[in-house]
Amino acid sequence: MTASEEKFTRQTLLDVQTLTPSLFTLRTTRDAGFRFRAGQFARLGVTKADGSTVWRAYSMVSAPYDEHLEFFSIVVPDGEFTSELSRLKVGDTLMVDKQAFGFLTLDRFVDGRDLWLLATGTGLAPFLAILQDLEVWQRFERIVLVYSARHAAELAYQSLIHSLKELDYLEGAADKLTYIPVVTREEVPGALHGRITTLIENGELERAAGLELTPEHSRVMLCGNPQMIDDTRAVLKKRDMHLSLSRRPGQVAVENYW
Repeated sequence: MTASEEKFTRQTLLDVQTLTPSLFTLRTTRDAGFRFRAGQFARLGVTKADGSTVWRAYSMVSAPYDEHLEFFSIVVPDGEFTSELSRLKVGDTLMVDKQAFGFLTLDRFVDGRDLWLLATGTGLAPFLAILQDLEVWQRFERIVLVYSARHAAELAYQSLIHSLKELDYLEGAADKLTYIPVVTREEVPGALHGRITTLIENGELERAAGLELTPEHSRVMLCGNPQMIDDTRAVLKKRDMHLSLSRRPGQVAVENYW
């Protein structure tokens, strides 16, 4: 099979950053032909010592216009993929599928005034891509990013999140963004404490945002732990907020590639 016939390209690892013993980021070169919408994911491949290849899905952190690709990963103890991935060094090769996948994109919603982005752990990745793309700032009047981690040290990309308001092309639109960090296993100044579902049910999340979650105006994206997604969907359903489908537009969009 020739390189043109392969379903993937081989990209070079440009940077590896270890955030905590269990979290790290990767930055690679980007094939000139690789296209994606903010919020989509790529399938990454690593070669094991026995010569076999293991593939996993990772959302792009980087914006669709960036010349590189960036990914956010957790180390799964004894995990077949992340054990290999976490050993890679700058200059090593990573395989990237030629096609982007996923439907956690803004075209899931046909309307809406306020956008809520609710993430746990590495589920933050697609929302960073969305927030670096101009479309979200043009479409919504208010944007609320809620990022939950177990410990404060696991709240990644804080400098990028805070620098979003300084992006040149926003021209004042950055005031639309409210960022709410959430830490579940310790009390941290400036962060909410508790599970996202609890903070929705007791009204604390809306008070922190200064905004109501309503079927009429709110559109909600969920990415992260599968249990969080299931539980949050159930809480939102009680508020008459439902999954947005092509045949039935709704208020909620999720990504399930775990």
